Amino acid sequence: MTPTDLTRRNLLGAGLALTTAPLLPGQALAKAGYRFTEGAFDITVLSDGYISVPGEILVPDGAGADRAAVLGQIDAPGGVVHAPCNIPLIRTGQDLILVDIGSGRKYQTSDGRMTENLMAAGIDPAAITRVVFTHAHPDHIWATLADTGGLRFPNASYHVGAAEWDFWTSPDFFTTMPAALHDFARGTQRDLAALRDRAVMLRPGDDVVTGLRVLDTAGHTPGHLSLELGGPQGLLIAGDVAVNERISFAHPDWPFGYDTLPEVAIRTRRRLIDRAATDRIRLLGYHWQYPGIGHAERRGQAFHFVPEA
Repeated sequence: MTPTDLTRRNLLGAGLALTTAPLLPGQALAKAGYRFTEGAFDITVLSDGYISVPGEILVPDGAGADRAAVLGQIDAPGGVVHAPCNIPLIRTGQDLILVDIGSGRKYQTSDGRMTENLMAAGIDPAAITRVVFTHAHPDHIWATLADTGGLRFPNASYHVGAAEWDFWTSPDFFTTMPAALHDFARGTQRDLAALRDRAVMLRPGDDVVTGLRVLDTAGHTPGHLSLELGGPQGLLIAGDVAVNERISFAHPDWPFGYDTLPEVAIRTRRRLIDRAATDRIRLLGYHWQYPGIGHAERRGQAFHFVPEA
């Protein structure tokens, strides 16, 4: 699926069109966070709740498998996938770093819980020193502004991929990109404009802080970034490279309907998972079953995700 193939049903079906989706028991309740360490980094995974994604976005037509059977392996009532939103809070030295920040209740009714879960973990939003965005989709960036209109994290710098910034803020965006992306872009442009004076542009190979390195994982969006933490096991914060820990690992070559550059995304997904399996590096995925941490194992020409918790 290319950007010109995207339809409003395909792209917004999991967003604006499903904002009335009911909450399920226990899925959006406050969580104090799952905590672990990796070298010099202390990491707490916070929940932003979950988003609903139409099953056909994850299991494409012509994929060579029965869609209902595949969706039956995951949390997908009625063929609609409930995708958790996992946000790592990283403590290192004097820094408190959030990697993505959720939707701020501006996307669906079942996400936007990160701030309350941050406070449940004992962290004041004013204490956050850096925010890093893997990319600028609504469920990752739309919490930028608090309900009062100011920045939700008033003392933070905001680290954004330079290519991602250029993509969403292009003056030609609304004439060159499909209409299905326009609502996303309006909200993202609003948030990027609000943080402009605090923005730090990232490029692959940059360090956010010592030991926290930026990786080029373009495809899901043109400027999508992942992060690698140095430590005894290592940790790859994958963002949306592999959107589901079962389907994306077992079928890494299946297109994902929200990828802007599908062929690039497939190559990126296979490369990142292959490296994690080869080097036994921990992975953390944004939309994997909470807390989204585990390892990749090879299964023939594909992979299997082994959760840590």
